[in-house]
Amino acid sequence: MYRFLLSRQWVIVTLVALVLIPVMIKLGFWQLHRHQHKVAQNQLIAKSLAARPVPVTDLTAPGRTLPRHDMWRTVTATGTFDTAHEVVVRQRTAADEQSIGYYVLSPLVLGDGRAVLVNRGWISAGDDLTKFPDVPAAPKGEVTVTGRMMADETTAFSGIKDTKGLPPRQIMLINSKEQAKRVGRPTLGGYIEQTGPKPAGGSPELVPEPDHDSIGPHMAYAVQWWLFAAAVPVGWIILVRRERQDRAEAAAKEAREAAGPRESDDAGNGADDAHGTDDNGEDGRTGAPTETAGADETAEADARTEVDATGEAPAPARG
Repeated sequence: MYRFLLSRQWVIVTLVALVLIPVMIKLGFWQLHRHQHKVAQNQLIAKSLAARPVPVTDLTAPGRTLPRHDMWRTVTATGTFDTAHEVVVRQRTAADEQSIGYYVLSPLVLGDGRAVLVNRGWISAGDDLTKFPDVPAAPKGEVTVTGRMMADETTAFSGIKDTKGLPPRQIMLINSKEQAKRVGRPTLGGYIEQTGPKPAGGSPELVPEPDHDSIGPHMAYAVQWWLFAAAVPVGWIILVRRERQDRAEAAAKEAREAAGPRESDDAGNGADDAHGTDDNGEDGRTGAPTETAGADETAEADARTEVDATGEAPAPARG
């Protein structure tokens, strides 16, 4: 009944189904973990933004990797901008998440001689990407900057390729260790994403606060993958039953076609029997005239005998 499951085609289908089920379950858990990570990150961002501001030197030091629990903490730093070592970060998106341009990265020299990198905000890339763009001037003199503390960017963490051979004073990743070589002084680990003071004229455009309300579609994707995994065995059963039904109908059709010629032969034999009965009947009907003809011949023979005996022909009967 189900011997067709041993065919090559059905063995392949079954093996594919058996592989898809655990893969889809694993993808569902992967999306679940992403959902959980997003929820935890949103909680961390909200907690960090709500915390009171602290001096940047309380959270970081030269060569230090910023711990994750200190990310997005509000910090303050007082010093003067070193515009001579200012650079721009390529391929960054504006607040509208559509326009591509640069981040302006300026070292802020603190009172003790150390520096901290400050992301002053976004500017348009302009028409010529091969030269340093026109950057709005940083505030002169001593200034107190407020912003969110961010960890150094790496290719592994950000997914951004650290392209080499870029035009002068253009970089792909914000990394304090790399910029310390350019600045020529000890540079605190991580960088500040400036939130204040607001620049004159609104340029550079300050980086907006990270979204910590949306959890994304990851949970919905996880449920979808699990539903797909559950649908695979159901679909396999439906296909097996349909194949079995199709094979049963095909076998019944072949049986009907094979029985057709035998029924025609039986009908022909019946017609022959009926014809034979008719022949017998006809023979019976023709038998009576045959006997009558024989009686006439006997009468004629008797008359001839009578003539021979008398020598005369009998007189014809008179009316």
